[in-house]
Amino acid sequence: QVQLVESGGGLVQGGGSLRLSCAASGRTVSVYVMAWFRQAPGKEREFVAAISRSGVSTAYADFVEGRFTISRSYAQNTVFLQMNSLKPEDTAVYYCAADSDHSILDPARRVNSREYDYWGQGTQVAVSS
Repeated sequence: QVQLVESGGGLVQGGGSLRLSCAASGRTVSVYVMAWFRQAPGKEREFVAAISRSGVSTAYADFVEGRFTISRSYAQNTVFLQMNSLKPEDTAVYYCAADSDHSILDPARRVNSREYDYWGQGTQVAVSS
């Protein structure tokens, strides 16, 4: 079992950057596929990015368009999401998630929020135009 706490959200202007952090406790993040999801008001929760247990493989939603980078720090037991060139449509609550029983190589499972067993409380990202 693992507990996840997100931080780093805030209000930025379009074109700006934020780095979100997901700090884990209770178990090392190395045993989990880790992912970021986001949810805007009135919309379904959607996949943003995922990273493999080893940290070698990553996957991104199409809307990321090369702007975001997911990474791991095993020493800090933390997963990051570096977000650059932010757009107003990126405004959402961003959630960190963890799962131990699926592979990032399966595109159907990695983007499905129901595959993930552990979630953080979310951090708000707001991008002004």
